[in-house]
Amino acid sequence: MIGLRDYQKEAVKSLKQKVQNVLNSPESGVVIFQAPTGSGKTVMVSEMLKQLVKENHTKYSFVWVSVRMLHEQSKEKLENYYEDDRLIQCSYFEDLEDRKIGENEILFINWHSINKKDINIYVKENEQDNNLNSIIQNTKEEGRQIVLIIDESHHTAKSEKSRELIETIGPKVTIEVSATPHLKENVSEIEKVYLADVKAEEMIKSEISVNPEFLDLKVGPKDSDTIVIEQALKKREELVKLYEKEKTNINPLVLIQLPDQKGNLINKKDDVLTILKDKFKITEENGKLAVWLSEEKTDNLANIEKNENEVEVLVFKQAIALGWDCPRACILVIFRESKSFTFTIQTIGRIMRMPELKYYSSEDLNKGFVFTNLPSIEITEDYAKDYLTIFESKRDNEKYKNIELPSVYLKRQRERTRLSGDFGKFFMEIAEKTNLQKKVTAQPEKVTMPIIADGKIVDVDKTGEIEHKGQIEVKLNEGELQQIFDKFITDNCSPYAPVDSSDRMKTAIYLFFKQKYKLDKFDPRVQRIVIAKENRQFFSNVIAEAKDKYKAHVINKLSETRERISEPKWEVPLIDSYKSNAKKEIHVKSIMKPFFITKKSEPEEIFMALLDSSNKIDWWYKNKEGEKKYFAVPYMEDGKEWAFFVDFIVKFKDGSIGLFDTKSGMTAKDAGSRAEALQKYIKEQNKKGKKLSGGIVIPRGETIYINSNDKYEYNPNDFSKWRVLEL
Repeated sequence: MIGLRDYQKEAVKSLKQKVQNVLNSPESGVVIFQAPTGSGKTVMVSEMLKQLVKENHTKYSFVWVSVRMLHEQSKEKLENYYEDDRLIQCSYFEDLEDRKIGENEILFINWHSINKKDINIYVKENEQDNNLNSIIQNTKEEGRQIVLIIDESHHTAKSEKSRELIETIGPKVTIEVSATPHLKENVSEIEKVYLADVKAEEMIKSEISVNPEFLDLKVGPKDSDTIVIEQALKKREELVKLYEKEKTNINPLVLIQLPDQKGNLINKKDDVLTILKDKFKITEENGKLAVWLSEEKTDNLANIEKNENEVEVLVFKQAIALGWDCPRACILVIFRESKSFTFTIQTIGRIMRMPELKYYSSEDLNKGFVFTNLPSIEITEDYAKDYLTIFESKRDNEKYKNIELPSVYLKRQRERTRLSGDFGKFFMEIAEKTNLQKKVTAQPEKVTMPIIADGKIVDVDKTGEIEHKGQIEVKLNEGELQQIFDKFITDNCSPYAPVDSSDRMKTAIYLFFKQKYKLDKFDPRVQRIVIAKENRQFFSNVIAEAKDKYKAHVINKLSETRERISEPKWEVPLIDSYKSNAKKEIHVKSIMKPFFITKKSEPEEIFMALLDSSNKIDWWYKNKEGEKKYFAVPYMEDGKEWAFFVDFIVKFKDGSIGLFDTKSGMTAKDAGSRAEALQKYIKEQNKKGKKLSGGIVIPRGETIYINSNDKYEYNPNDFSKWRVLEL
């Protein structure tokens, strides 16, 4: 039996009481259990459930939901915890008898299994009633109260699917367990364990040190990958000696996390393994190296979490970020990824635990260590993207009545969204015209990248950029040069899709170097010259001018008659889908429930607040763009027809419809053709019996101005021809 620490005993006692309060109340509710990473959340919940069952006469059944494969680990932990008294049984779906959850039985479910369109899961052949819905119904018919536990809930609870799950199961009480909980609705009780109490009991590391003493490091000609690996293994050897002084048999483990990118994974893995073998004699053959990748797992992983295990380095990807417990792991190596040069720490919890649940006389043994070639580190909330890639927002049909607005969609030609082979010709013309070769420094200063130095993390659950004393400059290797070069190309592709255009842009640059410098595209000097700070802007300028010429000579010469798709009776979509970066907001008059938004401008934010507060409005819809399911008005610009996706469709209580588009600054200045087309559309539809109004709206302080004139005029210092919008 695991002995509980004082803070755990207090938390269990308080949590049990708060769960009991909800159980005794007439309504169901949510209890949030917030505890820091490494505090022993699973143990505390296990003990609370045991006491609940032991001390109450009520019949309970439990459902435990976890992300990824964490439900397996949770089941194993709870089985071990309940081994002595066997008060509670732990089961998977296939273990259930008579298609119901037994008394004092916990059903463990993987979140992935239920985060699907159809919540009726585990339907077996010839057993159509053997699904979650029927299991829950059968259990309730036995007269048992259901307790739902959502473990690591910050990975799931933000999704509307979590609400659907709660609605489907209909538990008397839901316990949300997380270091950073998100459920806010129907919260009845909150129990919180404080970081200071956990550290006082010496359960977790006192802090995480990031690139310690790097400001004093003599980097020389080494590349950053070599530097961070060398320093990590140097620190490991120091810890080995300190553990020997403590007379404890702990072999400290280094975790090396490869970038989670398919394109670079193999090369990075090979590079890392080569450094480990050549410089440190760490290999799979001598038992000092273990590999944990989806496509490759070494045979020495079985007992790697044991304190005395011989493995010194574990190379892994994201797969072990959640739920994997190895307290001897104390050093984490993180590499820069090509798409982003800041990092979201997702695996830091794996080096937070103390191997013997006590502090040592040497302070370094009480710390965790991160070594990285990143310029900065940001801690952000880690959502499980595999399971929360899409949020759904549904139209409120109780409030909605058909509006049937005519709308258009203009099918875009591929050349409008990507660069073709013609781009290279324009690039060379502009390069020649602007004397690019003469401007470029062929022998640039050494290309370096900054690396964070002497950083510190005290609370891994607190978001934001970590504090650090400074940065050091390190020479880039060829692989890193290519990464920076690729990012430069991607950044300069806009408005053309990088996936279809970056190769065309690279080809143009390679052609320039072939003709002017006789350099092959595989020569690293090409990348070094382009991304050097002395040259970068020159290349950006030529690219920008070449894109303008491409637009003038290719895009604008395309057929003026693009395929036009008309929707004579457009309606607000039944469902809108959003990716995992969308944020949920409360907007009482939004017709879409719940309301999600990916990004918003300040004028949009102000306008939405105004719409919500108006007593003249039934509902409003935040329109999106680029698809025929969204509302658009046709307009002409440069002799061609385009589609204007208006920001907001508003239904007033008098039955009329408002069409509003928010602008500010340059977007307001350039809105003329769209604004006038919108007024033309409104007048034409009103002649046909519609009741429409609207126009371009601009917030100025606490006042919102609207332009509903046939002729659009904008002067940021003069709104005399605009009127104040009163809603």
